[in-house]
Amino acid sequence: MATQQTKSQDELASKGLVSKQPENIKEENESEEEIEEAAVVVPPDSGWAWVVMIASFLCCTVIDGIVFCSGLIQEDLIKEFGVSKAYVAFVSSLLSGCYLMAGPFVSAMANRFGFRPVTITGAIFAAICFGLSCLATSVEYLFLIYGVLGGIGFCMVYIPAVVIIGFYFEKWRALATGVAMCGSGVGTFVFAPLTKVLLKSGWRYTLGIQGIIVLSCALFGLAFRPIQPITLSVTNEEGDEQEKKKLNGHGNTVAPTPQLHQAAFTKPLPEGRFAYSMPNSAHNTYMGASQRNHYPTAQEIFKGMNLERRPSGTAQGSKGTELKQLRKSQPTTPNGDPQQLTFNLHKELTTVGENEEEAENDNLLETEAKPVTIQARRHTVSGRRPQDIGKRSAAAAHEAHHGQSHSSSRPMYRDDIFFSGSLTRIPQYQSQTSLAYHMSVTRLPTKQDMLEDRQKGCRICPEAVRRTLSTMLDTTLLKSPAFMCLAFSGFLTMMGFFVPFTFLVDRAKAAGMDEQAAYGVLSGIGVVNTFARIVCGSLSSFPAVKPLWLNNVALTAGGIATLCSGIVIDTATQWTFALFFGICIACFSALRSLIAVELIGLEKLTNAYGFLMLFQGLAATFGSPIAGGLYEMTRSHNAAFYFAGALILLSAFLCYPLTWVSRWEQRRNEKLTPLPAA
Repeated sequence: MATQQTKSQDELASKGLVSKQPENIKEENESEEEIEEAAVVVPPDSGWAWVVMIASFLCCTVIDGIVFCSGLIQEDLIKEFGVSKAYVAFVSSLLSGCYLMAGPFVSAMANRFGFRPVTITGAIFAAICFGLSCLATSVEYLFLIYGVLGGIGFCMVYIPAVVIIGFYFEKWRALATGVAMCGSGVGTFVFAPLTKVLLKSGWRYTLGIQGIIVLSCALFGLAFRPIQPITLSVTNEEGDEQEKKKLNGHGNTVAPTPQLHQAAFTKPLPEGRFAYSMPNSAHNTYMGASQRNHYPTAQEIFKGMNLERRPSGTAQGSKGTELKQLRKSQPTTPNGDPQQLTFNLHKELTTVGENEEEAENDNLLETEAKPVTIQARRHTVSGRRPQDIGKRSAAAAHEAHHGQSHSSSRPMYRDDIFFSGSLTRIPQYQSQTSLAYHMSVTRLPTKQDMLEDRQKGCRICPEAVRRTLSTMLDTTLLKSPAFMCLAFSGFLTMMGFFVPFTFLVDRAKAAGMDEQAAYGVLSGIGVVNTFARIVCGSLSSFPAVKPLWLNNVALTAGGIATLCSGIVIDTATQWTFALFFGICIACFSALRSLIAVELIGLEKLTNAYGFLMLFQGLAATFGSPIAGGLYEMTRSHNAAFYFAGALILLSAFLCYPLTWVSRWEQRRNEKLTPLPAA
């Protein structure tokens, strides 16, 4: 019988429907009790969070400052290597393009290894690339080392610096994000004159010094320490019969139970960590049916249960344990009495044998597409003393204190991790308590994820990486017309985004402006960008302000200003251009996530952000070289600005009908969605 059960388990594992556990893990499952609980990160919003904000600001200052001013070395490269302006533009455009395109892959790394290790590694890697770039013997060498590899290193610093703000802030998220993103403008303001001074000693010397400055981001990254999550577990209290009677007030011991999809639920793993497995066949289409590879949230799993809230790693029943009851608005019965939807799940410590576990796997094959009822079951305690539980919990606390990664607090498992605005704009946040909201946006780790987290060794592509990439690059989102309009608009904007940074100083000098004044205008864009981000973030916090319309007005003004910036070239007109263009890029960068949430919903934001980074990175890679080619054909810098201005203006026009397109898409999806069976 045991042989047949083992064979059945192997067959299930070979089909990818369950995770085949090593023998040592299986033995551990049989000898340890199971406690249903999940870890949820609640942003501290104070204390060390402000240190994280400052570190993020400094990282953005260094990274964006160098990226925006990278085009200033092109003239020296043209003189030394004798290449065209269009060809040498790939040096800086590859840096900015790869710095964006690597976003989904760096996000997956940060999800697996944490913000701090990825930031420190990226800073060291980018610094090495800049140091090796000093030894360049050709432009092609710079394409690879400075552009591609340096851009990837920059992304490894930038993505954690941006994303960690959402991990540390809730109430002050909009303010903290605005301050951190101001580093982009401050970096432009600082690095424009600094690069000018360094270039007097040559471009090789400039890259070497910049590499040393990039290395400082490794020190800033030390501040990105992981947050100890709050553990929510089902309470285990005495007086089960009395508690059950309280459910409906009539002594009925049968309580309503929540409906969950069997494919999204399996038994919890040891060490008090909740897990589930995802069968390969459990997928649906986008919008109108459930999301493909739907990963349940903590709220979906624990909805209506009596939960115990305690810091992760502390023993159950310890002093300071706080009992929290998650209550939802309750519908009424025909008699007008509240209908009880919540229930208390009291579980004793349990040992589940192989027979029961394999039986559940068999049921999973038979009913993988059917909703099932998860009910409380009782088992007997086996092989554990209460003091052993405390020892194990203390060990878990020791690991959490030393910052060891736990898959229960993966940052990319939060739906709102890329949301940069005020959470008051999110309906889910307004309609429930803070803890309930964080449970509703925190998706739990899979069974395979938990196993890999506990096992030693190095994996080429662990579950935490695969899951993040599959979420961020889920191609079903490309079927959304509203998102494609937004993505193509961002593509056009980014194609013209870096052109003024690359050609502004050269055009001003060619028109007879003083070199110092020309660099001052470039720094002025950074100053305007800094203040505009703060103002834009403050305005977007008001519910009456529509982020889409604010974005449209800013892009329209920026596009027109770029088109007209070459009519008269003097200090006054160039500063006027810097004012409008700085506001344009500030609104574009600050409002993108808010617009995406309004169009496609918070649950698809991570998916949208992944494709937006890819599209914008691709556009940044080819924008400046195309503008350089136009200069080569016309021998006029204005042609490059006409190109950039037209693209930015066209991107604004694409955004104007987005509200109508989104409503039309919602109506279409409602018609296509099948009605539930009676």
